[in-house]
Amino acid sequence: MTTRRITMFIPLLAVLATTACETVKGAGRDIQGAGTVVQQGATEVQQDL
Repeated sequence: MTTRRITMFIPLLAVLATTACETVKGAGRDIQGAGTVVQQGATEVQQDL
C-alpha cells in the first residue's frame, strides 16, 4: 500500500516542481522588465542634467 501511494505522489510532485519553475521564471521576467524601466528612467534623468 505504501509503495502505491508513493508511486501516485511522484507525478504530482513532478507537476508541482514544474509549476514552481515556471512561476519563478515568470517572476524573473517581471523583475527584469521592471529593471529595464528603472534603467531607462535613470538614463533620461542623466540626460536632463
